[in-house]
Amino acid sequence: MKKFLFKISFYLVSVIAVLLFLGTYADGNTDDNYRHFTGSKPSDMIFGDSRSAQAVVPDVLDQRLKGRTFNNFSLNIAESPYGKIYFEAIKKKLDPATQNGIFIVTVDPWNVSLPKKEISEKEYSENNSALADMYFYDKAPNYEYLLKHYTRSWFNIFREREAIVKSNTYLHKNGWMEVNVNVSPDTVRARRLIKIDQYKDLAKVQKIASYRLNALGEIISYLKDHGRVYLVRIPASEEILEIENRYSPDFNTIMKDVAKKNKVRFLDFTPQNKQYLYTDGNHMYRESARVFTAQIADSIQGDQKSLR
Repeated sequence: MKKFLFKISFYLVSVIAVLLFLGTYADGNTDDNYRHFTGSKPSDMIFGDSRSAQAVVPDVLDQRLKGRTFNNFSLNIAESPYGKIYFEAIKKKLDPATQNGIFIVTVDPWNVSLPKKEISEKEYSENNSALADMYFYDKAPNYEYLLKHYTRSWFNIFREREAIVKSNTYLHKNGWMEVNVNVSPDTVRARRLIKIDQYKDLAKVQKIASYRLNALGEIISYLKDHGRVYLVRIPASEEILEIENRYSPDFNTIMKDVAKKNKVRFLDFTPQNKQYLYTDGNHMYRESARVFTAQIADSIQGDQKSLR
């Protein structure tokens, strides 16, 4: 028996050593969320869904707003709509010592919505997100994340590491999701038509929800204790905005009310939507994202000057 246990323990130690080694290669290629759970806790942050993840580039904010180091903690409408789970994750991600941070809270009708069909809170989509069960947000490698949420063979982490090739959806250390796709007019049009159908279908089954609006207010209130908050609506293509305006004609009025109640600024950039290129009508192309983020920085700088 002792001989058997000795052999088994040797095997287990070998397996653990291999996994620990492979985990050291986890990076922006590993999956679309891994790096949200790595790195030091930030003081300047960006929140929202996939529109925010791709359109707001922390590097640009760092350059324009000197002395700041931003982190984009936006995932997608299924995993990071405004609610209790995202709120608790924000508390875990943010450096608790932050006193003068800048927070960009991005909004669209979809990240404050719930299904029209009544469901329990346990059935909300974000319960399937890593945000729902992660404890560590600042470990690298983050073995907690890999053990709980990396479902493929860990040898893929090594084989697909960024030193070999950069993935088409590459999550930078600062949380920016860089998407590299063909943006020729025909391919963009094909993706846009698919996205339009998806959002038309979504509009049929979703509604703006007081639960999410209340959570948004609570998050803003919490962040205000750590710095200055900007509520930002990101542009999309004309077709997607038309769907949103039919879905929630008074969305901007609702956001202005949220901003007024919480004494923060609401910056709506949708009137400038034709200035940018979108990969699918909903998500901004990487080059446009840099231009757009610079405009956010200009607005923040203008606001800060007005306060002096």
